[in-house]
Amino acid sequence: MKRGLVWFKNDLRLHDNEALQTAIRECDELVFCFCLEKKNFEKLELGFRKADFNRFKFLEQAVIDLQKNLNNAGGHLIIGQESALQNLPEIVQKYAITDLYAEEEYASEELDLIAEIQTILPALNFHFFWGKTLYHKNDIPFDIPNIPLTSKAYRIPAGKEAEPRPPFPTPKILKSFPDAKSTKFPSCKIYGFNKKEYDSASPFLAGGENLALERLQYYTFKSQLLTGYRWTRNKSEGLDYSSKFSPYLALGCISPREIYAVVKEYEKLITKNQSTWWLIFELVWRDYFTFKGMKFGDEIFKTKGYKNKAVDFKNDPEKFERWCTGTTGIPFVDAHMRQLNATGYMSNRGRVNCASYFVHDLKIDWTWGAAYFESRLIDYDVSANWMNWHVQAFEIYYTNPVHQSNKYKAQDYIRKWIPELRDQNDIAVLIPWEFDIPAYPKPLEIFAKWTRAINLIQKLVD
Repeated sequence: MKRGLVWFKNDLRLHDNEALQTAIRECDELVFCFCLEKKNFEKLELGFRKADFNRFKFLEQAVIDLQKNLNNAGGHLIIGQESALQNLPEIVQKYAITDLYAEEEYASEELDLIAEIQTILPALNFHFFWGKTLYHKNDIPFDIPNIPLTSKAYRIPAGKEAEPRPPFPTPKILKSFPDAKSTKFPSCKIYGFNKKEYDSASPFLAGGENLALERLQYYTFKSQLLTGYRWTRNKSEGLDYSSKFSPYLALGCISPREIYAVVKEYEKLITKNQSTWWLIFELVWRDYFTFKGMKFGDEIFKTKGYKNKAVDFKNDPEKFERWCTGTTGIPFVDAHMRQLNATGYMSNRGRVNCASYFVHDLKIDWTWGAAYFESRLIDYDVSANWMNWHVQAFEIYYTNPVHQSNKYKAQDYIRKWIPELRDQNDIAVLIPWEFDIPAYPKPLEIFAKWTRAINLIQKLVD
């Protein structure tokens, strides 16, 4: 009798799940589990949690949705509340598990966890499967140590020489062990959240595989919004200016290969244009950061980065606090930070501006900002987050938040997230320090490099 344990982690889906499919094929009976890691919600030295309440609730939604899908297919999901280190040995012993099936990891925290579990369970047969990227890591024309330092040098050869593998179908038979039963998602109090924090949590999107697949169909065939993606993606407000696949990709509620397959079908039946190319390009870029993160390992978390480049950061705690709370006095930055704090989400345009202002104007260690984004973002992906911050700190020229707020006509967006400016006109909303608005904080500093952008805004009143 071969009894397998399918350990779901950041692959919270039944579709395109090689670990699940292989377990079904190879085992006589299966047990299904997911384990929360209590330490992921502990407070950091910087004063905030490693993962905050919106991330917790979004995860809860995704796991419960997975459990529902497994239950509907005659299965179950056992949810561990402490850590896989404690929960997996208990499950293995209770159900006489012989083999474990799971998605392969690459970041150090996850790899260290797996190594400890393998030490604790030496008799267990472990089977890991790569499923995090559009291109399988074995199909790209580079070994991980030789991943190029520029995206173009990676993207062009990868596009020519690799092809995304077809997605695995959703299984119809689970071979569930009948004595195993689903357990409830644990209380938020176990992880240090109080009821007020939990009730106030309002993730920008609700989590889960079902909603992820619905979003994919909506953004493509139902609304055909994909056709205009290339020209709307730089906006900040609303659901429809961009795909919003990233939160679902982050927890594996949807696979990049499933998105790719649907986009290719869209190109056949609806249209093939710059937008469809660009969406696939975003998936390839996500791959690139994953593989580059694998290449440099923990260097991507260090202040000097993988280039070992020293920067003279000032690290003013008061400035850091005002950035975190969205009270810098720069509306374009503050509106995005307040949206992030309230919903766990921020547009790409906002991330670029908030990070650039943080590093180049406030001159605070970029790893502080990256850690704060990790705490808050429901679409947190280790490589995408830390590599994007690394790029802002070391590789990209400065982004002017005053100019950007005018360029992207952000007045209504700012009014929504900064109630102190809700009644102000289109000029005052963008440069409130030029007006008498006591309710809104004065900027930490007005930089000379903003003068031209300020003057252009002021001319709008003429």
